[in-house]
Amino acid sequence: MTLHSPDLAKLIFGRLSLDDIPYHEPILIFTFIGVAVGAIAVLGLVTYYRKWGYLWNEWFTSVDHKKIGIMYIVLALVMLLRGFADALMMRGQQAIAFGAHEGYLPASHYDQIFTAHGTIMIFFVAMPFITGLINFVMPLQIGSRDVAFPFLNNFSYWMTVSGALLVMASLFIGVFARTGWLAYPPLSELPASPDSGVDYWIWGLQIAGVGTTLSGINMIATIVKMRAPGMTMMKMPIFTWTALLANVLIVAAFPVLTATLALLALDRYAGTHFFTNDLGGNYMMYINLIWVWGHPEVYILVLPAFGVFSEVTSTFSRKRLFGYASMVYATVVIAVLSYLVWLHHFFTMGSGASVNSFFGITTMIISIPTGAKIFNWMFTMYRGRIVYDVAMLWVVAFIITFVIGGMTGVLLAVPPADFELHNSLFLIAHFHNVIIGGVLFGMFAGVNYWFPKAFGFRLDPFWGKVSFWFWVIGFYFAFMPLYLLGLMGVTRRVRHFDDPSLQIWFQLAAFGAILILLGIAAMIVQFAVSILHREKLRDSSGDPWHGRTLEWSTASPPPPYNYAFTPQVHDIDAWWQMKQHNWRPPMQGFLPIHMPKNTGTGVYLAVLSFIFGFAMVWYMWLIAAISFVTLLAVAIHHTFNYDRDYYIPADEVGRVEAARAGA
Repeated sequence: MTLHSPDLAKLIFGRLSLDDIPYHEPILIFTFIGVAVGAIAVLGLVTYYRKWGYLWNEWFTSVDHKKIGIMYIVLALVMLLRGFADALMMRGQQAIAFGAHEGYLPASHYDQIFTAHGTIMIFFVAMPFITGLINFVMPLQIGSRDVAFPFLNNFSYWMTVSGALLVMASLFIGVFARTGWLAYPPLSELPASPDSGVDYWIWGLQIAGVGTTLSGINMIATIVKMRAPGMTMMKMPIFTWTALLANVLIVAAFPVLTATLALLALDRYAGTHFFTNDLGGNYMMYINLIWVWGHPEVYILVLPAFGVFSEVTSTFSRKRLFGYASMVYATVVIAVLSYLVWLHHFFTMGSGASVNSFFGITTMIISIPTGAKIFNWMFTMYRGRIVYDVAMLWVVAFIITFVIGGMTGVLLAVPPADFELHNSLFLIAHFHNVIIGGVLFGMFAGVNYWFPKAFGFRLDPFWGKVSFWFWVIGFYFAFMPLYLLGLMGVTRRVRHFDDPSLQIWFQLAAFGAILILLGIAAMIVQFAVSILHREKLRDSSGDPWHGRTLEWSTASPPPPYNYAFTPQVHDIDAWWQMKQHNWRPPMQGFLPIHMPKNTGTGVYLAVLSFIFGFAMVWYMWLIAAISFVTLLAVAIHHTFNYDRDYYIPADEVGRVEAARAGA
């Protein structure tokens, strides 16, 4: 049997053709030009300043948890720009598309945008943000030199990048899903979506999900096995507690997502019928499975943000955190209950009164430990000497905003109310209320709070406050009108409206989006100004309350090994107590420190994963097979590569510590 050239071309290129390049859509062409110009400019600057070697050796191949955490946050900020651009386009479309005016986004493009917006914001903004903060802060807080599996940490990061790049590729080659961010069947099945969109969604999330699951295992092992001597579970910082429980949820929930996506892929690629009504399938099974992952995912995102708020509130209220034990117990209860509420996402799908009642009650119950946390933060502030640092401002904005989102969530937990509001803009406003007000505000607080720990100088407070006010005011303009529109019965995912009386509310929402855009711009200016004036912003304040946990006992930024001597912990605020007695680390007795070497294997595996995912999207079976086999070969080769460790000599450790003590 011989292969003719058309057969060979199909084997190599699959269904990809020149028609899949969207050169006929001006918006995408201008977007491509903008992205290309920006990428060329960045690559040109890196080349001009000869930084490729530095980036490869010090960052891309690094297994240092601190650098990997920073890279996660950089990825989140870059993807925030893309995800917010989608939001801005949607708000602009809805503000002008009334009556005879159809707006500027075709229906197909609009559907892709709202799907991409949800997918990117959850998987490639919020998840990298929380993973980055946990990566950077948690090992320092527990007195560890690194995470349990340093290479796995690097690999997890690059798999997340690979998934993000695959989703971004859909912008310029083919299309993205037009199904909504959770791709409910039958819309996501092959008859309704025969193009590349759902396949991009499946493989982008599968690749990133592998990285997230492995990262969760890594973080749990680190917290359970690598705490400093004396740090029992009830002496861990609250942020470490929230990191532990968030990663337990990751390990429990993300395999469900992986299996669900695999079953949907089998429906599309192999003609099975897991999620169709033909041959015994059931699309309601998909919806149950996706929300068994999806609702714990909400708490995977928000629990680490709660940990950030606890650290920041205590520091800038000049008080110990009120109710440490109750905070821990509330976090555990939230983590457990997050698995008992998934069905409230589809009260409207005929589950029956008894089932709806059970899930409505559990949804209301989960608000109790969350409310206890709110009161604990407020009691911490009570009679405290509050300093309204930028990080503290984000905490105050969070409390107000999240309480509003929580109250509307309890309203939606009542099945009869949910029947009226579920498919309306009211639900969109609620979801953004808790995710932006809870997760993003928490991440911004964390970045401002721990930035001096990472780089040795503070972020510029003026531009930080400018960004804060634009973000908060913009948020209320952008989403409060959606509550009103939802109560009027306006449904979500609609690009054009006939009733002109609604337009003013959509215009207010678009105005809010513009204010948020200014907030993002101010944040970029804040980073730029801070870097330019870093000498003036050195974190030299002797504030005894700034840093009550072990990470502040190291240098800023910390050395590669974090701690020259393993800390001994006797209380929750061990480092703060040591500072009261002017404790200084010993300047002698150093030993060589065992550290893992950098490796490029994580980058290679991520590149091969991207090629495999792209090939599967376009049915390039030959390329998919070659890349998958190569991926396995590289992974096996790395497994048997034992030369991955080195020692930092004792005299070098001594020099670093002496310089630090002198500073």
